[in-house]
Amino acid sequence: MHLNNSKIIVVKIGSSLLVDNNQKIRKKWLSSFAKDIKELKAKNKKIVIVSSGAIALGCKKMNLNKKNIKLDKSQAIASIGQIELINLFSQTFAKYKLNISQILLTLEDTEERRRSLNAKRTFENLFELGFIPVVNENDTIATSEIKYGDNDRLASRVTQITNADTLILLSDVDGLYTKNPKIFKNAKLIKKVKDLKKDLKNIFIKGVNKYGSGGMQTKVEAAKICQLAGSSMVIANGLYLNPISKILKNNNCTWFSPKVSKLDARKKWIISSIAPKGAIIIDDGAKKALKFGKSLLAAGIKKVSGKFNKGDHIKVLDKKNIECARGLASFTSDEIIKIMGHHSNEIEKLLGYVAKSEVIHKDDMVEI
Repeated sequence: MHLNNSKIIVVKIGSSLLVDNNQKIRKKWLSSFAKDIKELKAKNKKIVIVSSGAIALGCKKMNLNKKNIKLDKSQAIASIGQIELINLFSQTFAKYKLNISQILLTLEDTEERRRSLNAKRTFENLFELGFIPVVNENDTIATSEIKYGDNDRLASRVTQITNADTLILLSDVDGLYTKNPKIFKNAKLIKKVKDLKKDLKNIFIKGVNKYGSGGMQTKVEAAKICQLAGSSMVIANGLYLNPISKILKNNNCTWFSPKVSKLDARKKWIISSIAPKGAIIIDDGAKKALKFGKSLLAAGIKKVSGKFNKGDHIKVLDKKNIECARGLASFTSDEIIKIMGHHSNEIEKLLGYVAKSEVIHKDDMVEI
């Protein structure tokens, strides 16, 4: 079972799971969901929750109908609902001694390399502190051009950034069917999808409910991103109490298998980056450390070539100017010039502020 072997799990909750058709908050459901998360945490799993519901909760508070709201107004409603959403999570999760934090993302935060690298570090630090990040689209500032438009795609990007093993999309159906199960009685549940083109050749399902903005199509798009990121994805029915326990016990859902390994996906992502912005020349000791899969530290750097920013794609060269690796810089070229040749514990003193110890983290580097 994918979930038992997953170290990092992203769970996406749709609006209809939090707010029912009568605009009532499904408190009992959220409490059962928190219990599921507590059980996953007890197994040392790192969890991220991507939750819809800010606009639905904003509408509830303001007693408005979502269908009649224009984009600029919906941004204000999202701002009101966002506090309601986080308070709801905070109060419910506190009962199970679970700490949550909030992360608001826009499309650009996940698709621009430097910003996605910053987001990745934030997630990692929150995991270390034992907190569960609750992610939502930053609806208050996102315009229609830079909006995800649905949290399925946002969840798949968060899966990619956090290098998660599995994305769980909790929906209002058991999974992907051959036909729309709400209309056709003979619709069959597709249990496993390996190849999206072949396995879903004759399937096109549109399912939109009152509050959600994404149907089955957006979930298939999310699966594409996950497959190429080396992650598993599952579409499961979230309407039951304890929905994650239900997946583990019954497995009555649709699993999408990854197309590549996570490491290969990460390497492809780094290698396929646009032309490197600069280079770092390292000594033999650092080159040896890279061969053993270590991160690149300031002490082993001899020279910096070119001008680049934090998060930019750079080359790593040995003393003979032969390329030995590529990666994403954790510092700007100017910062590296100040700290190169020095030990990591001297970085804060040299720069005047707290910074990371790795110039290129091992997860952001590919040996050539």
